[in-house]
Amino acid sequence: MLKSLAIALIIIALIIGIGIGYVITPWYSMSRYENKQMADLGEPDRYIDLRYIDAMIAHHLSAMKLANQAKNNSKRSEITALAGEILKNEPAAIDELYSWKEEWYGNKTSVNAGDVPNLGSYDDKFDLRFLNALIAHHEEGIKMTEEIRHKSTRLEVLNNADAVEDFLKNGIKMLGQWRAEWYR
Repeated sequence: MLKSLAIALIIIALIIGIGIGYVITPWYSMSRYENKQMADLGEPDRYIDLRYIDAMIAHHLSAMKLANQAKNNSKRSEITALAGEILKNEPAAIDELYSWKEEWYGNKTSVNAGDVPNLGSYDDKFDLRFLNALIAHHEEGIKMTEEIRHKSTRLEVLNNADAVEDFLKNGIKMLGQWRAEWYR
């Protein structure tokens, strides 16, 4: 009887320990606060920041691919100016991420841009296709920044996520305003 009681107490303690361990992990916190689909950077292990860096490099490269299409096809000065700014500023952000990747992980592998829609040649809806694609692109980036804040402890990464998210949210507002004004 005493032996059965001891085994039962050990099993109960084990179950409670697993439950407590689950509650204090980043996954539990994330599941409580995030009901939307995550960018899926994976487990919050020692390579989480590397996966974020690679994903963010791909994100910036994809923005440049969209910007190139806009620069080469749009007739609106606002769109071509925005495309020019993207093409001018994204390389510095990419360089910073590559330097972290090499410094923190000794990893010099290059990252490819993600797929972006082919917006086609210019017509009366080209800018609308660009705005929709860039808004969706920004929304994907926001999901990534929200996810990394639950999984990373590295200050540089957290600050990067904050800055990127602020930029993307402001960009969505501006792009949404243009879309509403130009395509009522």
